[in-house]
Amino acid sequence: MPRKGSKSTKKKKTLSKSRRKRRLKKRILRIAVILAFIIMLLVLGIATTYGIKYIKKHYHNNQTEEKKPNKDKWEDKTYTASLIMVGDALIHSSVYRDANRLANYKGYDFKPQIEYIKEITKDYDLAYYNQETILGGSELGLGDYPRFNSPYEVGDAMIDAGFNLVSLATNHTVDSGEQAVLNSRKYWNSKENVVAIGSYSSDEEKQELESKVYEINNITYGFLNYSYGTNGLPIPNNHKYLINLWPYTNEYESYKEIIKSDVEKLRDKVDVLIVAMHWGVEYTHTPTDYEIDQAKYLSSLGVDIIIGTHPHVIQPVAWVDKTLVFYSLGNFISAQYQNDGSCYNYKCMVGLMPSLTITKTVKKDSTEIEIGNIKNELIYTYYSNWSNFKVIPFSNSNIKKYLWNYQNIYNTYKNVVQKMDNTMEVVEAYQGE
Repeated sequence: MPRKGSKSTKKKKTLSKSRRKRRLKKRILRIAVILAFIIMLLVLGIATTYGIKYIKKHYHNNQTEEKKPNKDKWEDKTYTASLIMVGDALIHSSVYRDANRLANYKGYDFKPQIEYIKEITKDYDLAYYNQETILGGSELGLGDYPRFNSPYEVGDAMIDAGFNLVSLATNHTVDSGEQAVLNSRKYWNSKENVVAIGSYSSDEEKQELESKVYEINNITYGFLNYSYGTNGLPIPNNHKYLINLWPYTNEYESYKEIIKSDVEKLRDKVDVLIVAMHWGVEYTHTPTDYEIDQAKYLSSLGVDIIIGTHPHVIQPVAWVDKTLVFYSLGNFISAQYQNDGSCYNYKCMVGLMPSLTITKTVKKDSTEIEIGNIKNELIYTYYSNWSNFKVIPFSNSNIKKYLWNYQNIYNTYKNVVQKMDNTMEVVEAYQGE
């Protein structure tokens, strides 16, 4: 047996240490390989995930660019609304007696009297007329000149024909007293989608309706109405809300502040502001100094369209600065004489039915309003033996049956329309087959 500490023992110890080192190296190498493999898998996973995300993001961005418009690119938006107008619904007793006949003496039917007008007006967004005589209803007793009262069925026929803007402030508003005005207001308040202004049942109602903003086809508008007077009749119980006035008296100038206040309540809230004026002098084709001054004042306040009534005959159409003024539309329907001293040459039987287009263009930094496509159509009220009333446009082929010399009459009143602006278009009369 070798002795302790001999060379043989040392050799065995050396070999044992050598094996341990080799094993350790192999173990470290194995761990290193495993770690490297793990790291490689991690790196590969990260790279793959990032690549997929990049591809998705890049693809999505490309798709977004192709499908979605550039947010910085502005496209103008355009809206339009059409407006048509007629003048005074002056309901004499012969007119409502004829309507009673048409209803087989059971109520009143005015619809056949205006059927030719409905063919045109029913297709307009906005249609205006002036209710000259108060709709106090049959229960109060109907009345004729000089103290009128008319049946509700007048309004029914007009609404049926598409009319939805109505002015109520006229020189005949208080003809039948306060109750007739209250009845009229109750009637109009019961109708949906109809704006009737100028006469009210209370101060609160007046303030509410005159400050209201209306809208059609994304175009907002306001509507106001004034009369020069009441034929000398006092306002019942001093209730000024019963009728809007701008009197031709020594108070004329002071009333301008009232008008200004009314306009300013609406002007900045609406795209278009319309004012209906019951003004001027009856049976004259020339605007008075009052009309001209009122038109200029309303224009200075920013009113867009002025619609004039009361003279019962046509007056010119003209621009006053940027305001379009229809000085008088004349009668729509009435029984005024065809050839008496005041109404010679059918002038009280020929009215005006203008139409126009309101265009609103919304730009990136502004909104523009344009009033164009202005056309003026002449209309004629026919009757025979105080019956068979019929309102007919001059362009309708049936005009030849109702007015034998219609072409000469057309030329006469075309000249009136164009007296202040000869560029105003007047729709041609029927030319025959």
